[in-house]
Amino acid sequence: MGKLLYTINTVNNFMDIIFNPFGKPFAEANPDMEVYNIMDDSLLVDTRKYSGMTPTIASRMLNYAKAAEASGADGVICTCTSVNHATKMIRPLLNIPMINIEEPVAEMAAKSGRRIGVLGTIPTSPGAISWEIEEKAAEMGKEIEIVPAVVDGAFDVLCAGDRDKHDEMVCEALYKLSKEVDCIAFAQISMSLLKHEPVDVPLFKIGASGFEKIKELMNCK
Repeated sequence: MGKLLYTINTVNNFMDIIFNPFGKPFAEANPDMEVYNIMDDSLLVDTRKYSGMTPTIASRMLNYAKAAEASGADGVICTCTSVNHATKMIRPLLNIPMINIEEPVAEMAAKSGRRIGVLGTIPTSPGAISWEIEEKAAEMGKEIEIVPAVVDGAFDVLCAGDRDKHDEMVCEALYKLSKEVDCIAFAQISMSLLKHEPVDVPLFKIGASGFEKIKELMNCK
């Protein structure tokens, strides 16, 4: 019997930057799995407005996750880094696995270096993935230093349809940061299609690894 995966998305262009490049290939590679999508772009708007997670935002996300579960979902993946605190709070309240899509990237970054660069295009995202990297490092008994960088405004440029300008802005920060750290984690899936020159340190991008992780958890439940 096939399994159902639900995604929770917080941007209205999620088809272009999330589902088509990552969710659709995943579904095609796993024909026994159906992928359905929930989208509420006010979640990210409010997270940016209040500079992080709030109980109200978390409550709304819980409602979406419970609705997915009630619809027969075997797993839920949230594609927005900025709301990952809510995902962690919601997990114990479900009977199915739920993850945030950047969790495998946080683990890979924690394993890879001690001085870890975190690059984002929304002010709330680097902090959200950084605590997760720090948590993974603590589980490993490893001391790390996070070096955050934000290309503020680049995300809004991308949402306005100017990918070339977005990539130019992010690449400038990427090349600079790569000279200062042992590895780099992108803080958002919206950055994962970035066109850039090779950098001399490991670079971890959010996307396929998250879908593979939730598949693993769904198969084990």
